[in-house]
Amino acid sequence: MDKNTIERLRKRASQHFLDSIAVKQEAEKVLPESVAVGVLAMVECLRAGGKVMACGNGGSAADAQHFAAELIGRFERERQELAAIALTTDTSILTAVGNDYSYDEVFSKQVRGLGKSGDILLGISTSGNSKNVVRAIEVAKKMGIKIIALTGNGGGKIASLLDKNDIHLCAPSTRTARIQETHLVLLHSLCDGVDHILLD
Repeated sequence: MDKNTIERLRKRASQHFLDSIAVKQEAEKVLPESVAVGVLAMVECLRAGGKVMACGNGGSAADAQHFAAELIGRFERERQELAAIALTTDTSILTAVGNDYSYDEVFSKQVRGLGKSGDILLGISTSGNSKNVVRAIEVAKKMGIKIIALTGNGGGKIASLLDKNDIHLCAPSTRTARIQETHLVLLHSLCDGVDHILLD
């Protein structure tokens, strides 16, 4: 075993931890109030019989699915199932819409078909510029669907689409890995807040 290589990799791994901690500490200064507003919006939506639709690409698609699973199943405590759907999971819809229309429309057409006024769209984009998430947000807003947007990199195009009725959780980083790590904390904070309101 090459000790120099091990030491070099150890230092790189250590730096990842330190960088991730630094971004999360910065996020803690600016995002908790918006998380609280997002929690209350979700609880109001769910209590009124609405649902949360989640979408994103790549790692953000995995986050969307993770989030929906936490609501349908459970986060840390047993409770009733909560209405959530990840728009990233139906391969027939994704490939049909991508092939017959455009990949930019793979989420927006599902929002049109499944969404209704009073629902919430959780749009996840590390850059804030994912065209299919942008399009889904544009469609949702026309339908009276509230937006919770998880972004990074200053918010990108998505930031310009949001208004005072929407919730913007922008991770304070330009690095995709750090943004994704912060998004996971934000999603868990939303789940915890919903459980707190419903169960405590």
